[in-house]
Amino acid sequence: MTVTVAENAGFCFGVKRATDTLEKLIDSSEKGTRIFTVGELIHNADYNRELSEKGVRTIDADDTAELEAALAGGSKCKVLIRTHGITLSREQAVRQLSDRYPGQLEIIDCTCPYVKKIHNIADRESGDSTLFLLLGAADHPEVEGIASHVKGKVLIFDSADEAERQIEALGEGKNFFDRVVLAAQTTQKLSEWKKTQKNIKKVYTNALIFDTICSVTEKRQLEAERMASENDVMVVIGGRTSSNTAKLYDVCRKRCGKAYLIQNADELQNIKILPAERVGIAAGASTPDRIIQEVRKKMSAEIMTENFEELLESSLNTLNTGDTVVGTVIGITANEVQLDLGTKVTGTIAFDQITDDPTAKLDQMFKIGDEIEAFVIRVSDVEGIAALSKKRIDSHKNWDKIVAAQESGEILEGRITEAVRGGVIISLFSNNVFIPASHTGIKADGDLTTLVGTTQRVKIIEIKPERRRAYASIRVVLRDERRAAEEKIWSDIEEGKTYEGVVKSLTSYGAFVDIGGVDGMVHNTELSWKRIKNPSEVVKVGDKIVVFVKALDKERKRISLGYKKDEDNPWFIFNQKYKEGDVAEVKIVSFTPFGAFAEIVDGVDGLIHISQITDHKIGNPAEVLEIGATVEAKITGIDHERCKVNLSIRALMEPAVEEVAPVAADEADVSVYSSDNPDASKYVTEEAADAE
Repeated sequence: MTVTVAENAGFCFGVKRATDTLEKLIDSSEKGTRIFTVGELIHNADYNRELSEKGVRTIDADDTAELEAALAGGSKCKVLIRTHGITLSREQAVRQLSDRYPGQLEIIDCTCPYVKKIHNIADRESGDSTLFLLLGAADHPEVEGIASHVKGKVLIFDSADEAERQIEALGEGKNFFDRVVLAAQTTQKLSEWKKTQKNIKKVYTNALIFDTICSVTEKRQLEAERMASENDVMVVIGGRTSSNTAKLYDVCRKRCGKAYLIQNADELQNIKILPAERVGIAAGASTPDRIIQEVRKKMSAEIMTENFEELLESSLNTLNTGDTVVGTVIGITANEVQLDLGTKVTGTIAFDQITDDPTAKLDQMFKIGDEIEAFVIRVSDVEGIAALSKKRIDSHKNWDKIVAAQESGEILEGRITEAVRGGVIISLFSNNVFIPASHTGIKADGDLTTLVGTTQRVKIIEIKPERRRAYASIRVVLRDERRAAEEKIWSDIEEGKTYEGVVKSLTSYGAFVDIGGVDGMVHNTELSWKRIKNPSEVVKVGDKIVVFVKALDKERKRISLGYKKDEDNPWFIFNQKYKEGDVAEVKIVSFTPFGAFAEIVDGVDGLIHISQITDHKIGNPAEVLEIGATVEAKITGIDHERCKVNLSIRALMEPAVEEVAPVAADEADVSVYSSDNPDASKYVTEEAADAE
């Protein structure tokens, strides 16, 4: 058997630059200096474990407590920014600590130059009217960092097809951008990048396209693709959280019938190499050369001496439908797990025969070398595959858990898999349990399909052991939880206490708000300082709002809630901003025979008496002013008790002279109007008309 190691295996330039920098710091830093990395320097568990053993700490810039504690204690610290880079906000958080502790903290930016290049493109080429398209994994640290530099709209997608879907979802809005920019995560697959470019050019003919895939990544993938087509077995070495390693494995798996992903030499014992004449080894950009050499050495020392006759004998073992088997995981993809059954066929467990959770990640549930017990559904000697089911085994093993849950009243959690006649099916411990429609919490004649795909908490209400059938209820859980919540609320509620609630319903006179199991009433007058005709002018059903208890009647189980705050009172805002003698820019809102009303702040109007509009006599305010016009006026009087304000334009048109006595403003009760004061709703009295 020949073993060939890829020429481009192991550390890329950016990773080597970062690791070399860190190792020099470890060797050269003076005693007592603390060394930190912002995020894992590279995606390799073995390497990061070694760093930890050397005293290097990994922190998240969102939680810098450990770093700050070291600085506050007087320690000198050095912080390395990881190869993938970090977001702008996270970088600012670290640099703020540097400003707070001058001379104590040194920041070394080890972001890969290829990644930095994309940061610069995002800074330079994006703007408010830009659409920035980025091919990459949205939750990958490199992509998060790039996106933080984008100004304007950014769409992140992991495939060409997903890009099309997201652009289509923009509707007509997809045409409203002055500039469209396309870039890619440095470790993306070349085939997907080429397909993405082709599709984007059809929609945006003038798109600015930047080839940002790392040249080393490109060479590594092309070499792995060639080797996979030439070898019987491909072994890919790298961290399972590494993006470039995952794509390398995907490339090899598509070209080679036997491709395995391992993290280190110890995992060789979990995969089957023989019988094979040619074996290729590829490695991700975050894999140290030491680990690659260990894998090659161990492969030669152990696998080559494996008893081939024993393998041949085991390959002749037979397998039948209905058997229960135990296999060893030799491969994991997004859609299935492959097992070595010790027979001439390979076992495969499809995703839907493992779990009902569509968000589950098989590579997080299993690892190479795990043993799985499964039920044989079908055997095909021609294809060399046995279709297996893990759910069948789990169902039988876990039935006792469902029986015990009924006896104890335990609340179970599962996913609704389908709506059927008369109810829905929930998967509990790989068993299908029926929930009658009346126990779903959906109103009669409601759409039960809205529950499909959701996770629900239930109690087992009935079991028929002879038929292995169980019945569950969502409604019972909701009822019990609401009762418990009500008891807690009523035990400690008091006037003035604040709650975050959810608006449950609206009436013509106010809104009912759920404050955690109990509904309270917010009257229209408590929703806004302004007069409103309907609560929908302020809130809508489903809104989360902060309310406080104004009054309560525990005997009648009634709660009166308040929502508006004193600081939102227009009269309060007015008094914070203005005082008598100030000049304000006001908006004319209405006319009367004796003057004009002008809005000073939202909710507070003042009266400009007709004698104060101009420096000559006029018969009607409309001769000088227009509704909606903005003018400057002087505040000549404030009645704090009645929330009224007098304004004058004339006072700004002439120098100070002896004041003429006002036209019985107080006696006429026409000087002011404040929209927040319900008692000040009558603007003109008969006396005012006589005075005029």
